[in-house]
Parts: sequence; C-alpha cells; structure tokens
Amino acid sequence: MIEQLNNVIKDTEATMAKAVDHLSSELAKIRAGKANPSMLDSVFVDYYGTSTALAQIGNISTPDPRSLVIQPWEKPLLGAIEKAIVNANLGFTPQNDGNIIRINIPPLTEERRNQLVKMSKQEAEQGKVAIRNIRKDMMESIKKLVKDGLAEDEGKNGETKVQEQTDKYIRKIDEILVAKEKEIMTV
Repeated sequence: MIEQLNNVIKDTEATMAKAVDHLSSELAKIRAGKANPSMLDSVFVDYYGTSTALAQIGNISTPDPRSLVIQPWEKPLLGAIEKAIVNANLGFTPQNDGNIIRINIPPLTEERRNQLVKMSKQEAEQGKVAIRNIRKDMMESIKKLVKDGLAEDEGKNGETKVQEQTDKYIRKIDEILVAKEKEIMTV
C-alpha cells in the first residue's frame, strides 16, 4: 500500500510538471514585441490536401528582432503559406517576394501590451486550474487507498505531500507569469 501511495505522489509531481511545461509553451506563443519563430506555431498550411504545420514545410528564421522570414522547401507553396498566415489572424501582413515570405512585426502599442498581459493571466489561471484538478484526482486516489487498507496516518502524510507539491507548482506558475508580464511590458 505504501508503494502505491509513493507512486501516487510521484505521478502528482510528474503530471504537475507537465502542466507547468504546457503553460510555458502556451505563453511563449504570446508575442512580446520580438520576432520569434514559435509565433507561427498555430499556422497550418494546406499541403496537398493535408493540414500541415508551417514549420514542417519551410524554414522559419528571424534575421532581426522585428521580422520573420519563411523559406518554403517548395516554391509553389508560397501562396498557400501566405493565405494560411492571413487566415490565422495573428495580426501580421505577410509580404511575398516570389522566393520567401517576410513578416514585419509591428511594435506593440500600450493597449495591445495590456491585452497580451490579460491573455497571459488567463493562460496562467488555466494552468492553476489544471494543477488543482490534478491535486483533486490525487487526493481521491489517496482516499481510495486509505479505504482499501492504507493506514490513515500514511494517507494524511500523502495528502500533505500532494498539497505541498500543489503549492510549489502554483508558485512556479506565478513566477512564470510575473516574468512574462515583465517581458511584455518592457518597451
């Protein structure tokens, strides 16, 4: 029984770490004024009838902090890539010169920065909800173990450890959010 409890606690740690990693990747997609290839992660291009991630059909680079360059591996895809970027509604205007697509990243206005901070806070709150749901599931698992014969003291210790992990990962999310807000608000 104690081994099962230890497995529940390990699972809690691993699952909460994945939730924080997911939050980090979601926040990376929120642009903070600098060009970043991950800004185009949500863009999918119709590649011979299949919806394909932009990064899989071309090279995305950042020649300077204010622009992105997309070099497709097949030139006939330029039009489809340009259309996909416009349809993704990212606020970018792609410029097609026949060989590459260039995207100039406009500087952020104060209003847009505030919107991005708000979006970041929403993502962080979703991360916290995920952490709390993991805690709830793990607490139920521990209660089931106690019901199946685990000593109540061990169960309480397990619940305490799960709560400590929950607090630790909630603090991590808060730290990530503060860093992202600072990055967005830095002009």
